[in-house]
Amino acid sequence: MGKLSTLIFSILLVSCSAEHHLNKAIKKGYKCEEVSDTIQITSVDSFPVIVNNEIVWTKYITQKDTVVMWKTQYIPKTRWEKKIEYKLKRDTIRQIQKVEVAKYKSGKKGKANIWLFVIGFGLGLFTKYLFQYAKKAL
Repeated sequence: MGKLSTLIFSILLVSCSAEHHLNKAIKKGYKCEEVSDTIQITSVDSFPVIVNNEIVWTKYITQKDTVVMWKTQYIPKTRWEKKIEYKLKRDTIRQIQKVEVAKYKSGKKGKANIWLFVIGFGLGLFTKYLFQYAKKAL
């Protein structure tokens, strides 16, 4: 039991530190930057002042600066994540191409169908006129 606890204790002492992992991540492209922004807050205060035995309220405008800080970080993507992202972009482009081709084809057929409809309507009127004329002659 003593040897086992000594082994576990020595492993814990020799393990990697957080700084080691941070340096390793920085070499691979990790970036952590502190970004800050300044916001100005304008406030209006009023307080009473005695002038000639009268109370007069005077306005006092103050501006306060506050600094807002946040951290942005860039975590490098693994090969697997990059591959999936690439596939999604590729599939999206293919879907857009299919939609555009369908729009183009339907646009041409739509014009042809309109002319076909106009010609058919004209022929229908013409045959109706012929049948009416033929019935009167008989």
